[in-house]
Parts: sequence; structure tokens; C-alpha cells
Amino acid sequence: MKKISLLISVIYLSFLNAGLAADLKLAVTTSFHNSGLSEVLLPEIKKDLDLDVHLIVVGTGQALKLGRAGDVDAILVHSKMAEEEFVRNGYGSHRREIMFNDFILIGPVTDPAQAAKQESAVSALRAIEKNRNLFVSRGDDSGTNRKEIALWVAVGREPAEFPASWYRATGAGMGATLNTASAMDAYVFADRGSWLNFENKRNLAVIFEGDPVLFNQYSFIPVNAARHPHVKHDLALKLENWLVSKKSQAMIGNYKISGEQLFTPNAKTN
Repeated sequence: MKKISLLISVIYLSFLNAGLAADLKLAVTTSFHNSGLSEVLLPEIKKDLDLDVHLIVVGTGQALKLGRAGDVDAILVHSKMAEEEFVRNGYGSHRREIMFNDFILIGPVTDPAQAAKQESAVSALRAIEKNRNLFVSRGDDSGTNRKEIALWVAVGREPAEFPASWYRATGAGMGATLNTASAMDAYVFADRGSWLNFENKRNLAVIFEGDPVLFNQYSFIPVNAARHPHVKHDLALKLENWLVSKKSQAMIGNYKISGEQLFTPNAKTN
């Protein structure tokens, strides 16, 4: 009788589990989340794959740390050199490009540094630094912050040496940093997706854009199961295949705010 009861319990639990969707932990950048695109994609992922994707929204640096520790199953980030190092060191199985947009320099509509008149992103930042105009940085080791620092280095300066009288680091995500810049009427380096979905613009506007150096690629990386056997590598591959599918790529390309496209899909099929 006990054996029969145990068998019935096992069958019942198996039946219940069969009705549950699989789940996956995905570390994503705050810029991707702030764009609002995840709210469009996640319901379709659930419908097509019966997969619940739990987003851990952090900067790229923190996402890479979570991946190295095996605390997530995959990451979606935007810092190519760091991503390639992550894969090269065996933490990720491979890197797959999904979509891109661009970085932009936001600032007061009055543009006191005359950054809009400059010929490059580097010269625009140089003008701000020379004039000591208020500048708000994320300062959080995100992909956006890493790109900003790289541009300051190209200027010939180290942000760590800048005085707080004009250069302020929030140590926060893109939304919070944009809010700070808006309140201070300051310049800020941002990704286009976050800016277009940002509502508290007040006196801020796009000051400089279009330099090829501002290209911003987003890539998907499954965490390497050879290093962390517990990760759900098979589910990460299913999600990757969905993200590069015609349906997903079309959804990414068609996602707009106020008529402006936020991302350009560029996944290559294997």
C-alpha cells in the first residue's frame, strides 16, 4: 500500500512539474532594461518557449561578475573587450551579437560648452572639461561608464582626477544618472535607448551624436557549463536562438518610442 501511495505521489508531482514553465536567470544592463524593450520581448519568450526569464538588472561590470561566479545562466551586455575577455577566460561559452544602438552626449539646451559645434565625441568632452561645465557620470563600471572613461582617456585625462566641483559620479544606473543630470542641468553620457524612454528631460537635449566611436553593440553570452555545471546552458541556448530568430529581430527593429527606433538588430545566423 505504501509503495502504491509513493508511486501516486511521484506521478502527481511529475504532472505538476510538467505544467510549470522553465526558468532562467539573465543578467542584463540597466540601459537595456531602461529602454523598455524587455517588456516587449519577455511575454513573447514566455509564449514561444514557455520560459520565464528572470532579469537581474545591473551594470555590465556587475553582470560579468555574476557570470564569473555562476550566479546567472547568461548575460546580455555591451562592452566588447570585456565580453571577449570573459569568453577567452572560459567563463562564457561564446559571444553572440544581437543588436546595437549608439551612445550620445546629453546636455543643457543652452550648451554652455558649445559641445555641439565640435567635430568628434572626444573634442566635445574636451570642450566640457576645459570649460568646467557640470558633468554627471554613472561611475558604476557599466558598459556606458567604461565607454565614457575610454573617451576621457582619449582626451588625455583620467576621470578619477576630476574635482567634484564639476564632475559628479552617481554610482548608479542610467535612469538615476539621467535624473541627476536633469536636476543639475548638467551634461551626461548615455545610450540612446535609455534617453528616448526617459521622461524627466526638463531642459536637457541631445547635444552630440553620430561619431562612429559611439557605436554601442549588445551581445548575449551563455555562462560556460564546463566551469559551472549547475547553469542552465540548454535553456540559455534556446533563448539565444529565439533572440536571433526572424521574429525577435523584427520585434527589436520595430520597437520605437515617439517614432524613433531604439535598436538595430544585427544577429548573424550560424
